[in-house]
Amino acid sequence: MTGDPADPRFQVRNLEPSPALGQSLNERLELLNDLDTLDPTLDANGRAGAMDTYRRRALELLTTPAARQAFDLSREPVRVRERYGMHRYGQRALMARRLVEAGASFVTMVMENPSFPGQSFPEDVTYNWDSHAVNCHIFTDCRYRFPMYDRAVTALIEDLYARGLDRKVMLIVTGEFGRTPRITYANGRPGRDHWPQAMSMLVSGGGFRMGQVIGSTTSRGEAPRDRPLTPNDLWATMFRHLGIDPTHTAFLDHSGRPMSILPYGAPIAELD
Repeated sequence: MTGDPADPRFQVRNLEPSPALGQSLNERLELLNDLDTLDPTLDANGRAGAMDTYRRRALELLTTPAARQAFDLSREPVRVRERYGMHRYGQRALMARRLVEAGASFVTMVMENPSFPGQSFPEDVTYNWDSHAVNCHIFTDCRYRFPMYDRAVTALIEDLYARGLDRKVMLIVTGEFGRTPRITYANGRPGRDHWPQAMSMLVSGGGFRMGQVIGSTTSRGEAPRDRPLTPNDLWATMFRHLGIDPTHTAFLDHSGRPMSILPYGAPIAELD
């Protein structure tokens, strides 16, 4: 989904039939049912049944108001929207909460393009978090985006707890990479480069034990010092929360070989 949910003109496309299709939709469905006469005994792998499920879900998206209402931020009180922040970060976080309440089991928020409706971000600020000196002035960038980020994430956490969703929802806040402990420069502008040895992540809710820091790095943030964890440990924790056993769950590749959804990693015990 693209666009700025803080913009009053924002809308999610393709959540209802087009006017041209509306009158003929029933006729098309009847024709589809007439053509769909596969003998169920021939569907040994269940693919046809799976297609029926996906088709039903797609039709529900188009023909019922539930999805449209979940994305409709105008249904939220102004004070709630302002608590999250009237910018892309804040309104995306609020929309994520609405989607969870509407029944979504997995929601991804991409915190990019920091700006307010009708505005572009200033010079020396980058649209994503790739804070290399060639892309932005890291201190200018941080001063601009961090208040938006802090407001959106804290509002979401507080709102999930206030609505009793903190046991149901496991919130993970993470980037994709660590950054160099030292500032680097390009054309006199400061930035930070890729650093895969260490990074931080935030977890909230999930019925877990909160208020703790798990693991540490060396004094300069260069490498793990104690209790080193990998992203797979976090994903194992997430899978368990979703009721998925990653050690016994695999998908077949095109040659029929099983591919584990998580080749290694264990749930983070300190969170229990």
